Amino acid sequence: MADESTAIVAREDFPSTTLTERTGLMGKKVTVVGAGFYGSTTAQRLAEYDVFETVVLTDIIEGKPQGIALDLGQSRAVEGFETNIVGQSTGPNGEGYEVIADSDVVIITAGLPRKPGMSRMDLLGVNAKIVRQVSQNVAKYAPEAVVIVVSNPLDEMTALTQIATGFPRQRVLGQAGVLDTARFTTFVADELGVPVRSVKTLTLGSHGATMVPVPSQCTVDGKPLTDLLPAEKIEELVLRTRNGGAEIVGLLKTGSAYYAPSAAAARMAKAVAEDSGEVIPVCTWVNGEYGISGVYLGVQAELGAEGVRRVVETPLVDSELAALKEAAEAVRAKQVDVLDL
Repeated sequence: MADESTAIVAREDFPSTTLTERTGLMGKKVTVVGAGFYGSTTAQRLAEYDVFETVVLTDIIEGKPQGIALDLGQSRAVEGFETNIVGQSTGPNGEGYEVIADSDVVIITAGLPRKPGMSRMDLLGVNAKIVRQVSQNVAKYAPEAVVIVVSNPLDEMTALTQIATGFPRQRVLGQAGVLDTARFTTFVADELGVPVRSVKTLTLGSHGATMVPVPSQCTVDGKPLTDLLPAEKIEELVLRTRNGGAEIVGLLKTGSAYYAPSAAAARMAKAVAEDSGEVIPVCTWVNGEYGISGVYLGVQAELGAEGVRRVVETPLVDSELAALKEAAEAVRAKQVDVLDL
């Protein structure tokens, strides 16, 4: 009798329903390329959302993605999700990439992470070769996918991915603004000793030195941040946000951030899969908004099944708009360089 009772409790805790019954999402598939800390944590978050039928994790290291997939799959009985998790090793000539076929979303995390003292731009040459090869295989095996790029340097790798895939620009976007905004929000909340849910912040521009945190759009419980903190303290938080990744790299010594970045990438993928129309800051193609054209840049955008539905212009003060335009020109110069990489 005890065994039967236990079984009943277990069935109530984890009801036997299909993905379609739970979410209305039929057969959605997402691939994460790269099974390092960033990629594997992203795959975990995506699986635990339980909104995808299948999460695929790939890596060039033989057996690594298979082992991680097996481990993640065994957590289903504990966490109560039913997502199918598949691991696949890939080769230099595209071997194994057939597993990503028909993916609705592909997240590219492949590439080397930063080391202490390195800027994101120091990774340009080596990561460009990796990202181009991955992108070409994505185009071959998942030609209808929305691609989310997280490899560094982010803005340049997003532009390169669009070139290498040949996909429409709205279907190739980069993860940066969600992460940078989360960092800014956290720093403000910690400074004021308030819950993060009461803080609203925004960062635009590049994922790097020309990042543009937007204090004019920041509020705490609906009150302007400028009413709560002096200008010099806000500037201190802005600078810490701009250097948020480097701060973590310096502390870790042998790696870079992945918990917050993976949460950001997974949230973007979820918005695409659910065709939610959520407006969040991402790296996307800007063509006339803010008086800026012809460049991938961090702005707010409405996300849906087709990737970016539209860029959403945010009211900016003159100094913020000037900084955004400066960021656009700095990124544009570097994105031209990727054409030959």
